[in-house]
Amino acid sequence: MKGCYCLTIHLKNTKKIKVGKLGKINFKNGYYAYVGSAMNSLESRLKRHLSEDKKLHWHIDYLLKKAEITCIIYNENKKVECELSQFLETKTEGVKNFGCSDCDCESHLYYFKNRNEAIESVQNAYKSIAMDFEHFKI
Repeated sequence: MKGCYCLTIHLKNTKKIKVGKLGKINFKNGYYAYVGSAMNSLESRLKRHLSEDKKLHWHIDYLLKKAEITCIIYNENKKVECELSQFLETKTEGVKNFGCSDCDCESHLYYFKNRNEAIESVQNAYKSIAMDFEHFKI
C-alpha cells in the first residue's frame, strides 16, 4: 500500500530541538500535524515513525525523539501531501522549511494548541481535496 499521511504529534513542553541541517528550532508545547508521503510502503513508514529505535534521517525523526504520535490519518494510492499542506498553512503557522526539502511548500509541519483542532484541520484538509481518508490504529 502506498499513500500520504498526517501525524498528529503532542509535545508536552516547549523545547529547543536540533533538527538535522535545519539546526536548533524552538518548538512550543502543544500539538503538531506533520504531512508526509510513502509511495513505496505506507505501512512500513508509519511503523517506522511509531518506533523509538531508529536512525535519525528525516526532520520528523528529530521531533519524534521528544514528542509522541497521538493520531495518524492517511489516504491510499495518491500523493497529496502538498495539497494537504497548502490547506493547513491557511489554518495555522508552520515550522519553516520542516519536512519539505523535496517540494516548494514552506512547511510540512503545523502547530495547533490542542489535539481536536489538529485532527479536525487534517480531516478538513482531506475533505477540501475530496480525498477519502482512514485512521491508522496506534
